[in-house]
Amino acid sequence: MKSKDVLPGFPLHVLSMSVLLAVQAQAYAQQTTQPQQSVLSEESKKPEVKKAVPKDSAGGIQKVEVQGARQYDERRQDTATKIVVTQEDIVRYGDTTVGDVLKRLPGVTIGGVQGRGGDIRMRGLGSGYTQILLNGEPSPPGFSLDSISPDLIERIEIIRAATAELSTQAIAGAINIVLKRAVQTAQREIKFGAQVDGGKYGENLNFQTSDKAGRMSYSISGNVTHGQYERPTVTDYVVRDANGKITGQQHTDLLGWGTFNGIGFSPRVNWSLENGDTITTQSFINANRFSGHNKEVTATSVGLPPSYQSDMQAVNSDFAMLRTNLNWIHKLADSAKLDIKFGLNYNKRTSDVDLIGYGSNQTQILDRRSLFDGIGKGLTTSGKYSAPFVEDHAFVLGWDAEYSKRSENRQQTDIVSADPVTNITLKPINLNEDYNATVSRLALFAQDEWSINKQWSLYAGLRWEGLDTKSVGSTYAEVSNRSSVWSPILQTLWKLPGSKNDQVRLGLTRTYKAPDTSQLVPRRFISTDNKQTNPDTTGNPALKPELAWGLDFAFEHYLPEGGMLSASVYMRKINDIVITKLDFLDGRWVSMPVNQGAATTKGVELEAKFPLRSVMENAPSLDFRANVSFNWSDLNSVPGPNNRLDSQTPVSANVGADYKLDKLPVTLGLNYGYQGAGPVQISAVQSRYSTPKRVVDVYGLWKFDAKTSLRISLSNVLHQDNVSSNSYIAPQGGTIVQTATNPTTVVARAMFEHKF
Repeated sequence: MKSKDVLPGFPLHVLSMSVLLAVQAQAYAQQTTQPQQSVLSEESKKPEVKKAVPKDSAGGIQKVEVQGARQYDERRQDTATKIVVTQEDIVRYGDTTVGDVLKRLPGVTIGGVQGRGGDIRMRGLGSGYTQILLNGEPSPPGFSLDSISPDLIERIEIIRAATAELSTQAIAGAINIVLKRAVQTAQREIKFGAQVDGGKYGENLNFQTSDKAGRMSYSISGNVTHGQYERPTVTDYVVRDANGKITGQQHTDLLGWGTFNGIGFSPRVNWSLENGDTITTQSFINANRFSGHNKEVTATSVGLPPSYQSDMQAVNSDFAMLRTNLNWIHKLADSAKLDIKFGLNYNKRTSDVDLIGYGSNQTQILDRRSLFDGIGKGLTTSGKYSAPFVEDHAFVLGWDAEYSKRSENRQQTDIVSADPVTNITLKPINLNEDYNATVSRLALFAQDEWSINKQWSLYAGLRWEGLDTKSVGSTYAEVSNRSSVWSPILQTLWKLPGSKNDQVRLGLTRTYKAPDTSQLVPRRFISTDNKQTNPDTTGNPALKPELAWGLDFAFEHYLPEGGMLSASVYMRKINDIVITKLDFLDGRWVSMPVNQGAATTKGVELEAKFPLRSVMENAPSLDFRANVSFNWSDLNSVPGPNNRLDSQTPVSANVGADYKLDKLPVTLGLNYGYQGAGPVQISAVQSRYSTPKRVVDVYGLWKFDAKTSLRISLSNVLHQDNVSSNSYIAPQGGTIVQTATNPTTVVARAMFEHKF
């Protein structure tokens, strides 16, 4: 197979160039210094003063050179594998959502239409296979990463292989969002931005202030956002009989528009006690308001028209969230330490939806009012005891527990009228449903990191995690689901003999995916236009967790000035896979999740990043980065071909560069992202198709002085249409295909930044 067939639409000549540069880099690789030890003492962090030779014979002035200590490189030196994305990388393109930041990271893809957010996927897998953490703890139900401004984030950790300390509910991996912490020096910063998205305007304001007073230090960050949108969608619905003749054909134009407003606030306070203990409190407060409209018009050229030939929908939604944590670190004798955290979560979501449906001659035949109210509350506690019982060992013993309660109420009232042409009156669907669900989680873990020698370190961990879910509602009896998983974990880091820059990693993990609460609740959600490609949905209280064994292997080569090349492979063997089953019940199509079969997924991930000057003398000031990931999977309960697990992304890649001008305080950058797609077999009778996504983002940064800068960026420059389809094969033969086309837009942003 030719290269262009493996990665269609991707500029492989750029990757070829990077490979050639990597080969040249071998000549320079041996010039780098020995990596530092895993732990930096406070003394080693102080600036180091190197004295030069005293005055020479010509009476020259003695030269004194001051150098700062090198920072600890977690990716390079930790035994447990992770990728750390710094705040500088997070804000580089002026993104307003975390999803836009993540899409450029190695092995990370975003589902849905480009530029509109979607499920976050590692190794092509989302829907719970990728664990999202906030400050090291699982994100609460109903939480969206897009509610956090990137300016509130200190760093992002991409954790490819699980560790015992963090939740092992991470078959594909975990993404840990770490909010900003207090700093030791006073800092004031403000950012004001504006954007244009398809002719609609938006603004955002971000600020941060931090200082230190005696034994106390604090940091306060916040953001305010406002935006508008207008998004058209075209849908075509075609029904063919067993002979291929079209028996039904519809064309639908949908236009959505509206506004959204948000505010976020993240205060953090640190106290250093006289006995050496520290107490930290950090909170995250977020509130969002959304108001939107959807107008849908359907034209039928063959067959019967839908129940509503057009409709108008108005949506008003509010969301508020509070998350606060208290952390106490107590120092014990012999360098032992006790680290305890307590947390409180609260979130509330309300929505008010009005739907007007029109039949023949634009006569109103439906007036539907839907009200929703959901409240989530939760308590968390975690802690760990660490002690160097044996030299060169870092032993940790700990716990992680959570109790959360979710209550929801949904009311729907229909007022129906007869269609003047068909004289048919639809049956009203009036609902008054509520349910309450509780989730209890307890985990116990032990881990040890053993520095066997200067070249070899070993990480071993064991975690037991138990889940207990209970739910009761007005439309169903109480149901409960209990499960537990033992997760042994082994990871090792070996620095190759005779080389200061080459190392290999190996990891063996036991992970799992627990059913989401919504998947367990046997409550039906009614679709407006019920059919095979748009069914009702309901939960299944009998679901079991998916269990996986995983193997990870990686080779890393480090270059001067922070550059690196890496190649990694992975494999997961997963049992009790959850798939979606489609049935025709009581005159309506209904989908429900069920455990059925096993799957194997595997992949290859390549990454390169380096300053061009580190591999080519007299090169321009260009920082180059590239990554590509290939993923394969096979689900044995679904006939092939294309029976990929969870509509897995088969290939993704990014190529980017930052160029700093020599004569002007300007930095320019570009990133090209590719995300493969294609046909996916969901079941014996269901399949999906989507087109590959190609995204180009560019930015320019002008630093007026050390404290003031202006950042200009363009995202989704190619503004490629997003096309997807759902297909169904009828038992008697024939097919039903529903295809949606979503045009996208270029988003232009400007961000003014100033430090006081």
